[in-house]
Amino acid sequence: MSTLRLLSSAARRAPSALAQQRRGYAEVADKISLSLVLPHQAIFTSTDVVQVNLAAATGDMGILANHVPSIEALRPGLIEVVESGNASKKWFASGGFATVHPGNKLTINVVEAAPLESFSSEAIRANLQEALKVAAGNGSEEDKMEARIEADVYEALQHALGSK
Repeated sequence: MSTLRLLSSAARRAPSALAQQRRGYAEVADKISLSLVLPHQAIFTSTDVVQVNLAAATGDMGILANHVPSIEALRPGLIEVVESGNASKKWFASGGFATVHPGNKLTINVVEAAPLESFSSEAIRANLQEALKVAAGNGSEEDKMEARIEADVYEALQHALGSK
């Protein structure tokens, strides 16, 4: 039998096989096992939580139990962990990756993260203004690009603090 016929035969069988594995929505009782790790610290280690909200590179997203397995690049932004009873904890992360594994497991790897309440709005505002001044100044292209990246992070921090 030719390869084309085998593929065609497999394609006809695929919909019925996929229908048996149809994914439903997360039930309130469903939990996702979260591991949130930095190179020097584990914030959560296989902890059951209700929901995790992320600043993915493709847009903000929420992860619940029974989420489709995926890998998401994270931009600098907020990671919110919703625990039982709707209590939530928020961190600002520098960026990294989130991997949704089969079996309701979520691993988030970031270089740096800090509790959102540890940031000062005034310091962020002042540092953002300084970074924007350097980015628009007469310095080297390297200095301007570094300042632009710094400004992007401060802007993301301002946004995260607004959703405190």
